[in-house]
Amino acid sequence: MDFLRDLWGFMRVRKKFWLLPIIISLLLFGVLVVLTSGSAIAPFIYTIF
Repeated sequence: MDFLRDLWGFMRVRKKFWLLPIIISLLLFGVLVVLTSGSAIAPFIYTIF
């Protein structure tokens, strides 16, 4: 949690709020890959990309 607080502090001080959508999309993509890695949905996810 300390990392997230530091990251938010960096974005707030340096006015880098455009990084927030990029970070959120990367986190969602990572969660999608982890959750579908061993399931029957995995072949369909690979066809999207």
